[in-house]
Amino acid sequence: MLADRTTTASSPTEWPTAYPRGYAVVDVETTGLARDDRIVSAAVYRLDGRGEVEDHWYTLVNPERDPGPVWIHGLTSEVLAGAPLFREVAEEFATRLAGRVLVAHNAVFDWQMIAREYARAEREAPVKQRLCTIALSKELRLPLPNHKLESLAAHFGVVQRRAHHALDDARVLAEAFRPSLRAAAAGGVRLPLHECRPLTEWNDRPAPLIGQQPSGPGVGGHGGYRPGGWRPSRKRPACPYPNPGRYEDGRRLKQGMRVAFSGDTSVDRELLEDRATEAGLHVATSISRLTSLLVTNDPDSGTSKVLKARQYGTPVLDEAAFGQLLRDVEPADG
Repeated sequence: MLADRTTTASSPTEWPTAYPRGYAVVDVETTGLARDDRIVSAAVYRLDGRGEVEDHWYTLVNPERDPGPVWIHGLTSEVLAGAPLFREVAEEFATRLAGRVLVAHNAVFDWQMIAREYARAEREAPVKQRLCTIALSKELRLPLPNHKLESLAAHFGVVQRRAHHALDDARVLAEAFRPSLRAAAAGGVRLPLHECRPLTEWNDRPAPLIGQQPSGPGVGGHGGYRPGGWRPSRKRPACPYPNPGRYEDGRRLKQGMRVAFSGDTSVDRELLEDRATEAGLHVATSISRLTSLLVTNDPDSGTSKVLKARQYGTPVLDEAAFGQLLRDVEPADG
């Protein structure tokens, strides 16, 4: 039986018409956190539009490599040796996700891991939107001591039996999401939905040599993100323009401005950073007194970058506003 402790006694009779019609509450356990890490287990709880559980599904996945932090997820090489490969469960996984909003705790991580696995299998995950329960708990202003899943579960009286087991984590999240969704509906809260864009950067063709322009069919997509493997991290060239100072509300961005990013973004973060670089902006990895602006969709998140931006008085923009400004960046002086 799902927990039902929330500030709202019962489900509102007038449900917001703009809310999604179904959700897929997901948890994946992985070999690590990097771009080339793999999924070792996955679980999905399918919920209807009001958060009622329809069914659930769980699978182990052979990562075709070392399982990583066994002390966290408990899945050894021996356990995973006979598990199906991701491409063998991709179709079943897709049927669980299709037509639903993907719900996860720190959803950008689960989404990116899933999207990369589908890209390796030369497929696209059928997910159009995702919802992060951390962001939803902030929208609801839940009095949580931190944003761990265990804290969200405790708030709603949900008992966690096996932490870091995909099926139990998905169950716990489904139980905590249901009263969160009801509270949001009762309060008319706009759900923090983000667009999910499938990755297009994986194929069997060799990556071009440094300095060589890619050519031929298939080039393009999201700025040409299509090497024969995950695009290696690379050092961006230094911005050739001087820093003109801080961004001023109502004015254009100017080449040379230092921009930093924090939190989840609808557009893939690296693509967003590349667009900023191509426009002549300096992409910074941290906040200082020289930072021109911070781009974040969650200005109340309390991350170190957001806190430093407040301390220094750095202007803050959301992703949508920043995207509009990128279309018309003022040239640098001279």
